[in-house]
Amino acid sequence: MKKKILSIILAAGMGAMLLAGCGSSDSTSSENENISDEGTSESDDSETAEVSDEAEVTLRIAAQPYPLYSNIWVAYELGYLEEELAAVGADFTWTEFQSGPLVNEAVAAGEADLGYMADLPAIIAKSSGQEIEIVSNVAYGEKGLAVLVTPDSDITSVADLKGKKVAYATGSYAQHLLALLLDQEGLTLDDVESINLGAGDQPTALTTGEVDAIVIWEQYISKLTSEGTAVVLADGTGIKRGNMVTYAVSSYAEENPEVIEAYIRALDRADEYIESNPEDAAAAIADDFGVETDLMELILDNFTFTTELTQDDIDEIEKVKDFSLESDIISNDVDIDSFINTEYLEAIE
Repeated sequence: MKKKILSIILAAGMGAMLLAGCGSSDSTSSENENISDEGTSESDDSETAEVSDEAEVTLRIAAQPYPLYSNIWVAYELGYLEEELAAVGADFTWTEFQSGPLVNEAVAAGEADLGYMADLPAIIAKSSGQEIEIVSNVAYGEKGLAVLVTPDSDITSVADLKGKKVAYATGSYAQHLLALLLDQEGLTLDDVESINLGAGDQPTALTTGEVDAIVIWEQYISKLTSEGTAVVLADGTGIKRGNMVTYAVSSYAEENPEVIEAYIRALDRADEYIESNPEDAAAAIADDFGVETDLMELILDNFTFTTELTQDDIDEIEKVKDFSLESDIISNDVDIDSFINTEYLEAIE
């Protein structure tokens, strides 16, 4: 059902949101590549769905290998994506990236039609001028993002972070959580020494003492705490909803609404499967995230998986946008009402 295909993605660096002069992907002759936190390309054994010669259109999905997006991975592993897209005469390619900013780069370079990520990097992409629109929710979960320190750390409260080295991926939703937590203590990001590190590099930096704290998401939170390597100093409970969303290139969505709707239907099936069969769902995707099935079950409990975009979701995304403007993370305002397009969700109700 699956075979390796070529996906050549140019990723320049964490800070760049828009790239020009990039080559297109050839989906016929070589290996899929995994794009690292630092923006460099690392060949691996990840696979994509077979591209059918009979398909009328292909959906190029920029994926991220984190449990924050477990429903998308269930839809991928159980064949829901393939089935729903085939039903409308489409197929898909699947290329993995290690952060939302890197997905943004691939989309900006014309190498992907659809990506999923946390709220902040999606807003950054839109503000930078990318012609994209949010077409569905993916999940939300206050405990899916946290500040971690070592068990023997002298940091026992968020206030203790003042003057400390704190690692997080700049432009990720981890940055927003840290800013919110610091604000509660009368502090700002200027009061800590921010270290820009991808999620994959943060655990080592913490355990070796290169940094004093990290702001990271699942699967790392559960892995590090279950191993006794780290403890949670604070998470998003009561302060950050933690929305994950899917955005699509506007021109692609307008030309292929049935494909976007098929994608959403696949996620809806996965949402139902996770709710009714959590153990089987965990078993289906645990290997994708390098965790045991039992731990994967616990991780799933930290999230609500749904494609629905409620007013609470929209209000939360608006708050993140306001924070981004106030913090000079973005320089151009984003009209959230036009950025979020619910017509594809409404079409399949």
